[in-house]
Amino acid sequence: MNFKVIFAAASLLATQAFAIAGIGFHYSPNVGTTLKSGKQAPLKVNDKEYPVEFSHGDFDYIQGFGFKAWIDILPFVDVEGTFNIQFASYNATLWADGEPHRLEIELGGTPFAKATPKFIAMNADISVTKPFSIPLFPIRPYVGAGLTIYWNTFILNNAFVEGVLERSGKDLSGSSAKEIADALAKNVVDAAKDKGLNKSVGFHLLAGARFKLPIIPIAAYANVKVYLGGEYDSDIDAGHVAFELGGGFAL
Repeated sequence: MNFKVIFAAASLLATQAFAIAGIGFHYSPNVGTTLKSGKQAPLKVNDKEYPVEFSHGDFDYIQGFGFKAWIDILPFVDVEGTFNIQFASYNATLWADGEPHRLEIELGGTPFAKATPKFIAMNADISVTKPFSIPLFPIRPYVGAGLTIYWNTFILNNAFVEGVLERSGKDLSGSSAKEIADALAKNVVDAAKDKGLNKSVGFHLLAGARFKLPIIPIAAYANVKVYLGGEYDSDIDAGHVAFELGGGFAL
């Protein structure tokens, strides 16, 4: 068979492998985002030290999942929209007479019920990418950039607990350490639920590829993103690099 005919047929199959639009679901870890532990320390308000201490744990990474929709039919560029939610758990403890009082909280604005404290980072991306073609292969690599809106939670740290204690306005001078810890735990849980998400705006760079066989309406994709900007709690060391690995339905 003529080689030109074979090459043309293979090229046609590769061209048909690219969807005009799609929607997918993916696993999305964030590399390098960490929280250092807060050592056990007494609570102080206006230079007055209370017989209760507070500490919190740490984490070394956050991971999560996301959703993506994309359009490939536009000339010269592709457009994709992404929403990711990533999280990690850490412990938070009030100490009264050496006895731990583990805190379980519910964070306002997040889809999590009352549980061990979590750092939750959510972002919405709109990206414009430049695709490239690889002859004979149903793979569509691309590079691009876009706008990101960030939402993330606070860290339940010593300063937050001291602020709750100060705002309570209660005279606890005659109370035992256990009584103070019990009353403070309830106030901290209520304050955490009422505290909203931190919101900020930034940008991102990305590189990735989509893979789709002809006729079959299923596509797989992989992205790496570098995030620029965004505001986080001062205790968070943001890694700014995330991966997306998933697949979905493609027309």
